[in-house]
Amino acid sequence: MERSEPGTRIASLIERARKGDIRATGRLLSILERLDSEAYALLDELRRMAGKAHVIGVTGIPGAGKSTLIGRLISELRRRGYRVAVVAIDPSSPISQGSLLGDRLRMQEYSVDPGVFIRSISTRGLRGGLSTAALAMVEAFDALGYDFVIVETVGVGQAEVDIAGAAHTIIVVTMPGAGDDIQALKAGVMEIGDIYVVNKSDKPEAAKTYEFIVFSVEKGDLEASSGWTPRVLMVSAVMGKNIDKLIDTVLEHREYLERTGLFRKRIQERRRLLALYAVRSYLNTILDKASRRIEKEALEKSIDELAHSVLAEACRSAGEKNKL
Repeated sequence: MERSEPGTRIASLIERARKGDIRATGRLLSILERLDSEAYALLDELRRMAGKAHVIGVTGIPGAGKSTLIGRLISELRRRGYRVAVVAIDPSSPISQGSLLGDRLRMQEYSVDPGVFIRSISTRGLRGGLSTAALAMVEAFDALGYDFVIVETVGVGQAEVDIAGAAHTIIVVTMPGAGDDIQALKAGVMEIGDIYVVNKSDKPEAAKTYEFIVFSVEKGDLEASSGWTPRVLMVSAVMGKNIDKLIDTVLEHREYLERTGLFRKRIQERRRLLALYAVRSYLNTILDKASRRIEKEALEKSIDELAHSVLAEACRSAGEKNKL
């Protein structure tokens, strides 16, 4: 059976994108953002080709320098010959669902590299630090042949732990002088890391923060459920210090995941999470439409009741006037 015209167009876009056509890649991602029937058909097609990329989740407290660190990771991975895609998730307004998408601006210097593709996307009000479209884009970049897909979450603390189910390697970024260390470690986001990075290591408080996290790892407070012992590194993204060690540690973790069979298992977990997010998005759409309809009906009912009251009062006043 021949492909339909839309199917032929999608197949052409995928073929061009896999060959490095940036415009075709952008169009595919735009289709996925719509989350309509065509988007889910495209996602199903991409899913069949995905399953090789190493997905790195970068999370942590706001202001820790995640975007700058990711820029350094891109440079080092490109130096080693890898193709890199970035899904930078920005917080969205709960009112307009709009987003500044600042990460795209901060990573502009890499936009001219054909081996790098950066896409910013808003959370669209979803909790957990991720969105359906973001997870769909991870599948897309995987299918299009990128070796590494870096996902930067919004940096909101306890709420953004869903990244643990979407990535192979979780890098939790913190910094010196971030406040109460014990309270930070109690937050969910500080309990999901495979690698803990103390950024801005040139600051005098860095050694104390590093020692505290190392102590917590050794004590078992930050023990990964996979059996992997979390690594702790001091890094300066601005100065480019220890970025090579960080990449070496990421590759060490990948080797561990492949040896234990967890690499494939985490892909399956990512797809389970994507399916869950898709269902939530669908239900939210239905509820939103129903809510708007109910609000409209209530408003119309209120207007009718108001008009009836005004007319009744007018008639009553007219009747009293006639009596006079």
